[in-house]
Amino acid sequence: MKDKNILWVIGIALMSTSCFTVIRPGEVGLKQSFGKIKDKTLFPGAHGYNFFVTKIIKVPIRTSNLQVNLESLPTKEGLNVAAEFAILYSLKPEYAKRIVESIGLQYETTIILSVLRSAAPNITSKFYAKDLYTEGRALIGKEIANEMATIIGDRGIVVEAVLLKAIRLPGGLAQSIEQKLEAEQESQRMEFVLSKEKKEAERKVIEADGIRQYQQIVEKGLSPMIIQFMSIDAFSKLSASPNVKTIITDGRAPFLINMDQK
Repeated sequence: MKDKNILWVIGIALMSTSCFTVIRPGEVGLKQSFGKIKDKTLFPGAHGYNFFVTKIIKVPIRTSNLQVNLESLPTKEGLNVAAEFAILYSLKPEYAKRIVESIGLQYETTIILSVLRSAAPNITSKFYAKDLYTEGRALIGKEIANEMATIIGDRGIVVEAVLLKAIRLPGGLAQSIEQKLEAEQESQRMEFVLSKEKKEAERKVIEADGIRQYQQIVEKGLSPMIIQFMSIDAFSKLSASPNVKTIITDGRAPFLINMDQK
């Protein structure tokens, strides 16, 4: 009886020192005991641990969206512009332990933001300010993402995309760029119209040349015998008509008088 009581006490003590945690989808867990992080990574599910000596560190691995405003980015012509970025990134699960040990859970600010502040000016300085308003915006974001990936990719951070959301240019410059883009679009439209008119003129020249060649062929083919045959055919059709007609001819070209007309 005494032994059973001891077992019950031991069981209750073990249960009181045990605890469970749930790792949710989109995150992994790390066990930290006496300040040291265990090698085993905890994946989504329920996991038990001793809360007196063990701490569970949850690390997000799903895609995160970091919003950043950079106030002074150089352009190729030497201007400074402000821009708003959205960085889409995620963490490889197998790198969670290394990230926590070397950088900590604030790796977003410690490394990702720092790398963006370095990579963005390097890339924007290769482009003109107007490129930030056109299709060049996507290319700028892609090149920034590639440069960031080469720097932090080996740390297990995946830079999925860098989106250039908003641009703020010095006063008056935005309007000048918009006017220039409108002028370029108008120029392209006029080039299209001129090209269309040129093609239409070429079509008319070809059509007129075809008519001229046809007339030349017809003129060459209308021999006196053919003309006489056509006259005889016309007289035959007239003779079949019930109306009274008078035909005056010199043997070459007929002259028709309709006797039914009053």
